[in-house]
Amino acid sequence: MFADGRPAAEVLTELARLHAGDESGRGRPGVANTFDSGSASVEEVAVRAFELYLHVNGLYPTAFPSVATLEHQVVGIVGELLHAPKGAAGSWTSGGTESCLLAAKAARDGRPELAHPQIVFARSAHAAWAKAAKYFGLDPVIVDIDPVAMTADVAAIERAITDDTVLVVASAPSYGHGVVDAIPEIAAICARRGVRCHVDACIGGWLLPFAEQLGHAVPAWDFRVPGVDSISVDLHKYGYTPKGCSIVLYRTAALRRSQYFVAADWTGYPVVNPTMQSSKSGGLIAAAWAVLRHIGADGYRELVGRTLAATRELVDGIAAVPGLRVLGVPAGSLVALTTDGVDFFAFLDELERLGWAVQPQLSQAGVPPTIHLTMTATHGPHVPDLLGALRDAVRAAGARDALPTPEQLGFVDELAALARSEGGVTADALAELMARAGLLTDGRLAPVHALLDGLPSTLREAVLLAFFEGLNPPL
Repeated sequence: MFADGRPAAEVLTELARLHAGDESGRGRPGVANTFDSGSASVEEVAVRAFELYLHVNGLYPTAFPSVATLEHQVVGIVGELLHAPKGAAGSWTSGGTESCLLAAKAARDGRPELAHPQIVFARSAHAAWAKAAKYFGLDPVIVDIDPVAMTADVAAIERAITDDTVLVVASAPSYGHGVVDAIPEIAAICARRGVRCHVDACIGGWLLPFAEQLGHAVPAWDFRVPGVDSISVDLHKYGYTPKGCSIVLYRTAALRRSQYFVAADWTGYPVVNPTMQSSKSGGLIAAAWAVLRHIGADGYRELVGRTLAATRELVDGIAAVPGLRVLGVPAGSLVALTTDGVDFFAFLDELERLGWAVQPQLSQAGVPPTIHLTMTATHGPHVPDLLGALRDAVRAAGARDALPTPEQLGFVDELAALARSEGGVTADALAELMARAGLLTDGRLAPVHALLDGLPSTLREAVLLAFFEGLNPPL
């Protein structure tokens, strides 16, 4: 309960105790998907810059003109790396999802005459695009991916475009498999049809330019590709800035214009919001500006070089492990691996027993379940240990029965009945069923993922909703 004030040292001690149970933001690859440059000075400059702008609100650029300057300079740095043409315009956002939402909103509001605007994207596109469709009343048209290359089906995208299509999305790379879609072909189709083309480079947009500078073969993806109208890039990933830092860029200021929200017909002050946020942290903008200036182009080339070396070592090592394979050809630092001839979820369970909290990705039509690994500059020393764990886990899984067990499958019918009921799958009902099935009694998640993988997508989503509702229960 809320009580009287306590000494700062006591409050911080309690906070540190709570934080001790979280996944570490540093160290080996894992489910936390955190980004650490490994440099103490990077952290220091971010903290000092944030402190300096702790009470600055980016909502008021006329009161705090330095924030507008910092944002404009950061957008300019990103635009230069992405070969944005003269006249391009961009905005600072709170993260990749907001950048994607804004690109979708701008595309929708750029065609106000359409009663049922559509957005086209592949099944491999980030879930943020489905969220954008849901939030902004867009009809999502989802196309399949190539089952070998894992890239968007270009012919299917062309067939999906109609007179109501306002935006087509391509990935550079896709989060799930780390591959870059055929962006020149997709953008050319969009240009012919008069439809906006957005490149979601949230996770790769800061790494790919430096990879190219280092001489790595990088598929065409940025503003040098005719027909690419907008691009989103996160700085809180491979830019190693604090969380909450992303940029959305448009080829022209005219394309960005419909992103804005303006309201002067109320009793308060005139509101002009370029993004979803009104108040926004000046501290984050200052911290990102400081980190970019501190690391510099030479520093990022060095960090990207180490990241790609670790990724290459991992991919080559997986190829030498019987029973494992990488899906697609990673274009940068994201790796998705699955099993061959060995039950995937038994393998995941064994890997979890060995202390590796990796991120599983559930199967889709024609695409098997995978483990996702995001490699960073600090992961190189851990690759041999990870490869050893992968070898041990796949060997042990080969001698095990598949997951889920018949006992664990026993309550799927009950789940389906709950989903059809008036109350749906509630957090309490789910917790009771999971306890009866012996799930989560020892904290292992592989059996849960195995069950989820076998459920229809609507039931899968109902279970996930109930589980996460349970993490933040009613008061």
